[in-house]
Amino acid sequence: MASPHRFTVNASILFTELPLLERPAAVAAAGFDALELWWPWVEAPVPEQSELDALRGALEDAGVQLTGLNFYAGQLPGPDRGALSIPGEESEKFRDNLAVAAGFAKSVGCTALNALYGNRVEDASDAEQDALALENLTLAARAADDAGAVLLVEALNAPESPKCPIVSAPRAIEVVDAVNKASGLDNARFLMDLYHLSMNGEDLHEVIDAYTPKTAHVQIADNPGRGAPGTGELDFDDLLGRLAKAGYDGWIGLEHKPGDNGSAASFG
Repeated sequence: MASPHRFTVNASILFTELPLLERPAAVAAAGFDALELWWPWVEAPVPEQSELDALRGALEDAGVQLTGLNFYAGQLPGPDRGALSIPGEESEKFRDNLAVAAGFAKSVGCTALNALYGNRVEDASDAEQDALALENLTLAARAADDAGAVLLVEALNAPESPKCPIVSAPRAIEVVDAVNKASGLDNARFLMDLYHLSMNGEDLHEVIDAYTPKTAHVQIADNPGRGAPGTGELDFDDLLGRLAKAGYDGWIGLEHKPGDNGSAASFG
């Protein structure tokens, strides 16, 4: 029986055994026609145009749609959890990246841009970091709007990201509402990552029922372990069915660790 859901592969956690430009073809070979990416050039908020062109070409050659892209978020994977709330160099890198990421998204028809908040730092108060974050998220909302995209705000999980202040669905929704109020654009939306929310111990049924109307993207991995669906304890038939019932018909991002047999084998 065909799934009613549309799945997109996160090619920044899956197929990372391959160079970036080979991943779109690998995603296609695994039977998918869509992928999403964290910002691929970790050291370069503003990469060479030739690198952007090469990625666009790889997507086009593979016939794969880019469904989501992160704005610059620091060392990810790694110690960072975003850049936009961190005063100084990281905030500047985030701002430098806005037009580049949004322009690339527009050029490939990608309609969702994810802005990761950032860890708490000691040399600025929480209030200062939150004020900077709102300023930067408002700029990001405008950049996304120029690209015909929504701006995604994601809740991470407290056990793995103890310094990140956005570690619950209600907190992420507060940020979404604040950005929409500040920008006047109403294009900020919740990125509902069921793995992170389950790691937080949140009631996933309640989250789905309450926040699906403000959700523009869903990501999944099983818990415990962040493995493929079916390797842990989450009932995805139930959860995805509930999402559909709540009116969600967007992409479901597969953002799981590939496991011992490699990325392609993890989709069974």
